[in-house]
Amino acid sequence: MDGNDRSIAVFTMLGHGLVHWFEMSIPIFLVAWRGAFDVSLVLVGLVVALGYAPFGLGSLPGGMLADRFGPRRVVLACFAGMTASFGLVAAANSMLTVAAALVLWGAAASVYHPAGNSLISTGASKRGTVFAYHGMAGNIGLALGPFTTATLLAFLDWSAVAVLVALPGVLALVYAWRVEFDPTAATDDDDAGAGTPLTLPAFLANSRRLFATGFLVVFALVTFEGLFYRGVLTYLPEILQDLDAIRGITAGGLDGIEPGDYIFVSLLVVGIVGQYVGGKLTERVAVERGLVAIFGILAALVVAFVPVAALGLAPLLVLCGLLGFFLFAIQPFYQVAVALYTPADTRGLSYGYTFLAEFGFGATSVAVGGFVLGEYTLGAFFLVLASFAVVAGGLGALLVAGGDRLAPEDQPEAAD
Repeated sequence: MDGNDRSIAVFTMLGHGLVHWFEMSIPIFLVAWRGAFDVSLVLVGLVVALGYAPFGLGSLPGGMLADRFGPRRVVLACFAGMTASFGLVAAANSMLTVAAALVLWGAAASVYHPAGNSLISTGASKRGTVFAYHGMAGNIGLALGPFTTATLLAFLDWSAVAVLVALPGVLALVYAWRVEFDPTAATDDDDAGAGTPLTLPAFLANSRRLFATGFLVVFALVTFEGLFYRGVLTYLPEILQDLDAIRGITAGGLDGIEPGDYIFVSLLVVGIVGQYVGGKLTERVAVERGLVAIFGILAALVVAFVPVAALGLAPLLVLCGLLGFFLFAIQPFYQVAVALYTPADTRGLSYGYTFLAEFGFGATSVAVGGFVLGEYTLGAFFLVLASFAVVAGGLGALLVAGGDRLAPEDQPEAAD
């Protein structure tokens, strides 16, 4: 990576890590808020849901803002908004104030993914590598946010902890304000980066441009990837607890320990490696063919889950490690695919649609998975997940077959 790539990498790694640092610290405060304000768990859960709702729903508007004002300004506003919201949390004297602060956090955090990914796609010459580091930072934030918050709450009042949780946001904002980079160094499009009007006609026209190219296939592919991803991460912790191999560990005398949870966390840690390797591979192999291959591997892994789990703990650990590796290795591939199949001047909007598919439509697998697990067998659940991966792999094959015909005019090199 050159100096511009490194600056963009650090800038976006801070952003991605912070978003998930704040996101996963919020549930840890639940018990503290319930005791401090003497409210029911139902009310506290509703308040947290109010904060998470704009986090998902704001992806599309966030992408439009990135195209209008430039991703750098939008990410800086994200840093400031998330940090200020936790400052408001620290000063809260009622659940109403906490609710307002969390809604502010959700709105601020929602713009990061489309803006940050847009910046990498137009500014980084080694975007696969930068996407790899970017994804790793997000996974680290996912792990450190709840761990740090829970540890601090054991020693300090929750309002003091909220201040400390906000502190990295202040430091990141100071750094991000000073760092310099060229946000359009990786594209020859003079219109990339900023300037798209925030009007309904512009939104409709740009959306038509996006979906008239291979982005339509990429959007559908990301939707099925989201269905697979959310289904795995939502239900695997519970599934692991009920397996005979896991029960054998608990029966062996580790009272109070949930081994399945540790296996699941280990899967996420392996995913950090998967993010890095996947990002580097996007610069060595055709992205479209990589998507087909990895979706095929994921389908095979989930189909094999039940028979492998029956073989004992060691085979189960190997399979979970492989699942975690490929589940996250595929993310840089589809993130680069979005860049390959979209015009540079609508890159923010394209990532807005992408994360609407990932976080929004993908979340429906929670309902589907719950129904299948409740009414059918564990094997049927994994077959449903495999079908999501197979469909996504088939969409990747369409990209391979489509070649240059699916590429936007300013990306003639998109398909290999």
